[in-house]
Amino acid sequence: MLACFNYSQNVKVIILLIQIKGLSDQRFQRPLELIANLFFEESKVVLQKESDMHHTIEFKIDYDQKVLVSASMLIEDGRMFTASFSDSLPAEGTEKEKFRIVKRTVSHVFLEILQDWTGMIQKWGILTGIRPTKLLHKQLQAGTAKEEAHKMLKENYLISEEKIQLMQEIVDRQLAVVPDLYDLQNEVSIYIGIPFCPTKCAYCTFPAYAINGRQGSVNSFLGGLHFEMRKIGQWLKENDIKITTVYYGGGTPTSISAEEMDMLYEEMYTSFPDVKSIREITVEAGRPDTITSEKLKVLNKWNIDRISINPQSYTQETLKAIGRHHTVEETIDKFHLARSLGMNNINMDLIIGLPGEGTTEFAHSLNETEKLMPESLTVHTLSFKRASEMTKNKEKYKVADRKEIEEMMDLAQEWTKERNYAPYYLYRQKNILGNLENVGYSLPNQESIYNIMIMEEQQTIIGLGCGAASKFIDPKTGKITQFANPKDPKTYNESFESYTMKKIDILDELFKNNHALTD
Repeated sequence: MLACFNYSQNVKVIILLIQIKGLSDQRFQRPLELIANLFFEESKVVLQKESDMHHTIEFKIDYDQKVLVSASMLIEDGRMFTASFSDSLPAEGTEKEKFRIVKRTVSHVFLEILQDWTGMIQKWGILTGIRPTKLLHKQLQAGTAKEEAHKMLKENYLISEEKIQLMQEIVDRQLAVVPDLYDLQNEVSIYIGIPFCPTKCAYCTFPAYAINGRQGSVNSFLGGLHFEMRKIGQWLKENDIKITTVYYGGGTPTSISAEEMDMLYEEMYTSFPDVKSIREITVEAGRPDTITSEKLKVLNKWNIDRISINPQSYTQETLKAIGRHHTVEETIDKFHLARSLGMNNINMDLIIGLPGEGTTEFAHSLNETEKLMPESLTVHTLSFKRASEMTKNKEKYKVADRKEIEEMMDLAQEWTKERNYAPYYLYRQKNILGNLENVGYSLPNQESIYNIMIMEEQQTIIGLGCGAASKFIDPKTGKITQFANPKDPKTYNESFESYTMKKIDILDELFKNNHALTD
């Protein structure tokens, strides 16, 4: 297998593959493309049989009882780069399981070659997925000692010691917050999506529609959502299944009126089983321009005190550039209003790498956050999501370089540590700046249990509402079945009944007669 490059910002990567014991060459394309994209912008992998390009990487792969991959690369100036790695294949494993190891081994060698060639070290190694901590949980849940698990992450995935320690700190915190994390398969969490916002942010790809002028759509949507809540609640009651957490997201759930919120939470208390025993109920109030005293009083009425008020930045020019129509002062005022009306667990979000921002602007945002001291702070790294306005018009949105992005992340880590915030959940995204991560920090005992549940995939999460994604996890095998509601309100309003019944069919299959919970 040969890999050839043009060394430029937009790199065409030509992979020349040999046949490997009947494995399809095409199955290597996407994983190799993801690795190449860690080093170059918009690299493209094209599979073909020969190339006259310079910088050719030659792979040799032996695939039998174990997989052995070696590679060499000779470039124009005469320098030679080499790498090799081997791993055992499970004797009783399926072909799919075996290929996963082959693919990982090829990615491992490919990454080493590119790191040597470019001098750019990837601290997350070959990982390009969303949930790194899930890897560590899996090892610990299987009884692997910490030292052995860390060794596996370093050797097999090339993850740096720094990131492994971050993963361990988060896993320890999660198990302290949810000691029965590995035993919650017989419960579910609920995500409720409200697909409306005042305006759509330039970086956003969530189901979010400007609410102005859409009252008819809002009314129809809420009718469908109430139907879903009643039917799913009835199923949970009939099957004696508890709810661990409920999370209202979107969009912005506080975009709807106080009266609509009141009816929605009343529906929750009427439809869902034993709501008073739910460990946590969260409402994203992320856009400060949607928060009113009337809406906060509704939250109080239904004993909901965990909300998010998200500044994203404390630089007014940045807010304007990304399409957020609130002011910095409004964020601060609404935070104090929420505090005065009994909101005792407030999360705030900041984003590293917003257009036009560097370490100076991000340090200013951290300094302003210190004046408020929310119970938790989620630090996101900007990701260029494929369908976002920002990605479609990249030339319009200039962002900091990789070095400065890493410096901003270092600032966040230092700031949180000095103020007694600890990391408790982490996730990553494709096309994330600096190949970094998003980290949730909190003060002691103020972590979001839902955020832990959604990231670690230890239980079924049922998505209700527009654009809500469900993840059904088999209590016995851990197999994940995904199911998503329509993203636009019109399609949702036309089909919510059928989507509700399809979810119930999946739940019946997973939990039928409760046998899966008690066997």
